[in-house]
Amino acid sequence: MRDSSARSLTVLRIAVGCIFLIFAEYKVLGMQFTRGGGFQHWINLFLQGGAYPFMVPVLRNFVLPQATLIAFLVAYGELAIGLAMLSGLLVRPASVCGMIYMLTLLFSSNYPGANAPLWQYFGASLDHSVLALCFCAFALTNPEELWSIHGLRRRSLSRERTSHLNRGS
Repeated sequence: MRDSSARSLTVLRIAVGCIFLIFAEYKVLGMQFTRGGGFQHWINLFLQGGAYPFMVPVLRNFVLPQATLIAFLVAYGELAIGLAMLSGLLVRPASVCGMIYMLTLLFSSNYPGANAPLWQYFGASLDHSVLALCFCAFALTNPEELWSIHGLRRRSLSRERTSHLNRGS
């Protein structure tokens, strides 16, 4: 059971990494998101009706005035999270950053309205809350143990120690 759980978390970690690399690719390699107004377009859409009320002043007074800088931070942050998930290096710090990022997006874009029933808050948040929960699981476990550079390095060091001990006998 333990091995299958580790494999499942590893497959999920790699899948999330691929998703983040796909999202980062057009932002990093193209200029529309970072310098062409793409980021500002999304923030303005959020302000027109998607943001939780407490996020509106943050988006309007902090994010928009620094839009180009924050767009680059988003683009390269997604790239870094994707690479960490795929390689298995720095998974926990990347997961904490990913969880903060997903919660920021959730509160910036998934507000169902002041009079919505409680269940609609959860339904509206699925595109961000599911990934936030994945990052939470990665941060609280060891998904980098399998199929990762970290795991390969650890196994290599273990083989070297065993070889060294065998030669010393």
